[in-house]
Amino acid sequence: MGSGKVTTGSTPYDFQGKHVTVAGLGVSGVPAAKALHARGAIVTVVNDGDDARAREQAAGLQALGVTVRLGDGATLPEGTELIVTAPGWQPGKPLFRAAAQAGVPVWGDVELAWRLRGPDAAPWLAVTGTNGKTTTVQMLASILKAAGLRTAAVGNIGVSLLDAVLGEETYDVLAVELSSYQLHWAPSLRAHSAAVLNLAPDHLDWHGSMEAYAADKGRIYEGNKVACVYNVADKATEDLVREADVEEGCRAVGFTLGTPGPSQLGVVDGILVDRAFVENRQKNAQELAEVSDIHPPAPHNIANALAAAALARAFGVPAQAVRDGLRAFRPDAHRIEHVADLDGVAYVDDSKATNTHAAQASLAAYESIVWIAGGLAKGATFDELVAASAKRLRAVVLIGADRALIREALARHAPEVPVVDLDRTDTGAMLQAVTEARRLAVAGDTVLLAPACASMDMFTNYNQRGDAFATAVRELRA
Repeated sequence: MGSGKVTTGSTPYDFQGKHVTVAGLGVSGVPAAKALHARGAIVTVVNDGDDARAREQAAGLQALGVTVRLGDGATLPEGTELIVTAPGWQPGKPLFRAAAQAGVPVWGDVELAWRLRGPDAAPWLAVTGTNGKTTTVQMLASILKAAGLRTAAVGNIGVSLLDAVLGEETYDVLAVELSSYQLHWAPSLRAHSAAVLNLAPDHLDWHGSMEAYAADKGRIYEGNKVACVYNVADKATEDLVREADVEEGCRAVGFTLGTPGPSQLGVVDGILVDRAFVENRQKNAQELAEVSDIHPPAPHNIANALAAAALARAFGVPAQAVRDGLRAFRPDAHRIEHVADLDGVAYVDDSKATNTHAAQASLAAYESIVWIAGGLAKGATFDELVAASAKRLRAVVLIGADRALIREALARHAPEVPVVDLDRTDTGAMLQAVTEARRLAVAGDTVLLAPACASMDMFTNYNQRGDAFATAVRELRA
């Protein structure tokens, strides 16, 4: 960790009369355009698409006096002094290449929100990682609320940071989920404390390389004041802490599913224990909660809880609030969600496991599994996942466009495991998959939907895929 003092604020920016281009409409672009316009900026919105929704959003902005260019997101508008981009726009787009040549800075919506905070704004406790971000941020918000603090779970979680920063409600602290896209475009962000939960290959088409992806994740540690929270089991996260330039006195705090050392949180005999935020951490420890207080108590969810607890403790939250917040928390749908038990077999929906890293964590939570997997691979490979999980697999049912990639990995690393390959993508495919899984399972097994793939080949999103699984289970039960 760097020892140099870094500025924790950001330079005030006078938008009056400035020519600002907003790249992209959608969830972040529209509020950004409105916020900039309200501060006197001369705003032009550029958008690649020109569909009915875009035209409707454009009409609303044009009524305010904002210029909107639909169907042309590549050309830099003349006179542009600043670009504010939607997080999903890739750095290599022609618009950004033109901006670089012209010396025009590019901010994301998170950077804009950070710059628009008032002088007494709530500090941010920030979370990123390949998997577990949303659950961890929601756990953190639950703990903060249990401590009596005014807070909200915001960021990449569905509640816009701009809305949180500019709204009328005041907060003591914000629990902030940040994606690698958002961090890429947020150069001056300085969190109170932050966590990187894990790092695995994802979104490499956007970032260009694993190194660039990790570097963008690591930006979350820059300028931290109290704690940089990392995963002891994932050395890459600790390496990012070592490389970060933080405020004097900021500490590296690890979380582990094993017994914690000094400056770590971990688990001892089914109890979550803090050896980081206690006096004389060489000898002392503070009990925070029991593993049974976490729902569900799968290993990767316990890790999420430890990361949330570390951030809360960094903010001074008492141990009892950690326990009360974890007890009160229930995860969103389609995250290792128990659907039903049929004939002694548990049916679990983890449709949110849309990449191999998430699926591996899900598979590690159960001893004997009939695995339903497949979908859009997004360039992923499955050898490592199958090799790590082979001994837990009773059988596999494959669905989706890229199921052959998983079938080939199974043939290499788990050739004795029975595989049913469903060559159909219609709406009845999930019912057949669950029916086949029921045929293959025996009492004590878990039928687990953890696809390791995106859903858009067969479903609108992972929510619809999970709903289809739950509906199929209920049909079998009926």
